[in-house]
Parts: sequence; C-alpha cells; structure tokens
Amino acid sequence: MTTIHEDGLPTPQRYWAIATIALGIVMAVMDSAIANVALPTIGIDLRADPALSIWIVNGYQLAITISLLPLAALGDIIGYRRIYVAGLILFTIASLLCAVARDLPMLAIARVVQGFGGAGIMAVNSALIRFIYPHRLLGRGLSINTLIVAVSAAAGPTVAAGILSVATWPWLFAVNIPFGFVAIVIALRALPFTPRAKHSFDIPGALLVALMFGLLIGSIDAFGHGGSGVLFIVELAATIVIGAIMVRREATAASPMLPVDLMRIPIFALSIGTSICSFAGQMLALVSLPFLLQSEMHFTAVETGLLMTPWPIAIALVSPVAGRLADRYPAGILGAIGLIVFGSGLFALAQLPAHPSIPDIAWRMVLAGAGFGLFQSPNNRAMIGSTPRERSGGASGMLGTARLLGQTIGAALVALLFARFPAHGTVTSLYVGVGFALVAAAVSSLRLFDRTGQAPAR
Repeated sequence: MTTIHEDGLPTPQRYWAIATIALGIVMAVMDSAIANVALPTIGIDLRADPALSIWIVNGYQLAITISLLPLAALGDIIGYRRIYVAGLILFTIASLLCAVARDLPMLAIARVVQGFGGAGIMAVNSALIRFIYPHRLLGRGLSINTLIVAVSAAAGPTVAAGILSVATWPWLFAVNIPFGFVAIVIALRALPFTPRAKHSFDIPGALLVALMFGLLIGSIDAFGHGGSGVLFIVELAATIVIGAIMVRREATAASPMLPVDLMRIPIFALSIGTSICSFAGQMLALVSLPFLLQSEMHFTAVETGLLMTPWPIAIALVSPVAGRLADRYPAGILGAIGLIVFGSGLFALAQLPAHPSIPDIAWRMVLAGAGFGLFQSPNNRAMIGSTPRERSGGASGMLGTARLLGQTIGAALVALLFARFPAHGTVTSLYVGVGFALVAAAVSSLRLFDRTGQAPAR
C-alpha cells in the first residue's frame, strides 16, 4: 500500500528527496542560462543563420512557458512525483539528443523536448516540497528551492564560460546526463506520494493557457529584440482576449487550469506581483552587467564571470537564514526589506566609476545578491503556504510562471534599452532595475494587511 505523508517525510528520506529536487532545478534553470552564452559559438559551428539560431534558446523557453501550468494541473490529478520523474527522464534524454545534434533543426527540436522536461521539473518542485517538509519547516524547505533557483540562474554564465574554456559546446548538454541519471534514481526511491484530485484533466483549458502564455511571452521577447510594434500590439490584444475568455471560463471551475481561484487570495496575488517585478529587476541586471564590465570597463569574459560570482555567493549565504526567518515573521516585511537592499545594490552598481577596483564591484554584487536572497524565500513561502494543499500544483505552476514572465520582461527591456540608448543602455537598464525592485518592495509591503485590515498572514 502506498504511504502518503501528510506532514513531511522522515529523515533521512527528506534529505534524499530534497537532493533530487535540487539536482533537477540546477539542470533546468542553468540550461536556460548557459545556452545564451554559447549561442554564438553554436551558430558558427553549425553554420546556422543567427536569426534562426536564436531558436536554440527560444525553443526551450517557449516549451516551458506553454506547458508549466498544464503540467502543474496534471500533477494535481496523477501525483506530483510522477510529473517530476517524467520531467527528469525527458530532460535527460533530450540532453543526450542535444549533445549529439549535428545540425540546427535537430538541436532546436531537442531543445524543445528538453524544455518540456524542464517544465515537468519546475511545475511541481514547490508542491513536492510542501509534502517533503513539515508545515512548521516549510520556509526552510522552500529556502533551499529558492537558493538553487537563484544561484543557478546567476551562476549559469560563469559555468558555461568554464565549460567552453576546456571543452566544446556539446558538453554543455552532455554534463546533464550523469546528473540526470542520479536524480532519477534518487527520485524513484525518495520522493513522496501525494494525494490525487478526483477531477479530470481539462484539455481545452490546457490549450488555451498554452496559447495565452505562449503569445504573451513570445510577443514581449520579439518586441524587445526589434520585432514589429504593430505585430506586438496585435499579439498583445489577442493575449488579452484569450485571457478574458479563460478567466470567464475558469471562474466557475472547481480546479481551474488558470488558477483564478488562487488569485482571489490577497497574499497569493500580491506574492505573484512581487515575484514578477523582482525577477524583471534581476534579469535587467544580470543581462546588462556583462556588457558593462566587458564593453565599457574592459574586463575579460573570465574576469567578468569571477566579478559576478559574489552575487550568487551572497544568495547562497542569505537564503537559508531567510528561510528560517520566513517561518517566524511576515513575508511582507521581510520581502520589502530584501527588495530595498536589492534595489540599493543595483543603484550602487549603476554608480560604479569608470575604472573600479575589484572591491568596488564585489561589495555592490554582495549587496544586490543578499537583498534578493532575503526576499525570495519568504515570498515563495507566502505564495505556497497561503493556498489549500490540494491546490499545491497550481500554486507551484504559478510560482514558476511568475518567475519566467518576470525574466522575459527584464530581458526584453534590456534589448529595448540597448537599442534606444546605445551609449548608456547598460546603466539605464540598472536604473530601470532599481525601479522594478522598489515597485516590488511596495507590493510586498501590501501583504502586511489583508483585505479586512487584520494581522498579517505568516
């Protein structure tokens, strides 16, 4: 008989379960970052047109975008464990296909498959943590998740540069294979079985959600990279129409594909808004800083990677502390403080002198990373903890979707600002990032009171 642990796993099974979650997240998140760094090298090696080679990146992102919420909803029905293991298997097989690809079409198709695997990993990892850790330690469990996501995203370019310095680009994907195999073995032995919902899977709803988010993120990305403004407006209008149809359709559903029921929970909705704004600010910085350090301050690519390393190190140090604080104090105040510190770090980076010393750069990177690390764990705990346990899949899917939407907005804005302000695009991007951080701090602080003005939710 399958045992369902309602309030966390016993040790040491809990540690093994979080280990496979960590391995899966590292692979899925980092693969999004390393392909950006290697894109020029891959394009030259495959003799691919630059305009077409961008699908090596876009195919992965688009597959995740359109399948994240449907897979989260499917996890409610068939179990989060099954979705996660299937995602790991698909991601590992696709990594092998990427490594052996010898032309652009094969590599692009393999990346799309890899994206669907990555979506399976990211759609339910937070929902699984809710069953891995007891409720009183939920903040600590989510802080590990937060730590891995943030460090993987920030360290991706550095890792890619390191691999490319000693090996060819196929190894960027081949390194996933042994880690994927280990993660699958551990997952089968340690991940918990979770309660399953009784409703059936809403196929039309899944198709509408995929179309809506695919159009939204695809249009933002295309416009940011110089696409037609008219086409952007048309796609955005189509997204709004589809969204209105979805909201009306899902408003009466018991377990909607698009979790409009969860968006009625003030803490959850404000946490989603905080996440989107904060990740937009982070991406504005992470994309523009390499250009600032290399093109304007004349550091090498390796030096740039090392100079940005204090950012993920600060996140790694602060996130566990933030997770413990999140179990005791309101997310609204912790998030607001962290985001103000994060914005201060971005402002300090924008104020760098023309010829900065290494300590000048390092303390600013630490400030930005520490602030981001302090905000994220409490924010994720509020997001997941404010929802019913049977809707953990929908909450986990929205967590990933908010992060992806924020990152897409941030990256598109960098491209737009670089085109509009060729001489000052990097610094302008950092200042816009400060603005997003402060908006996120303001939204976070609204969680200190619910709609009735009662005490803050914890």
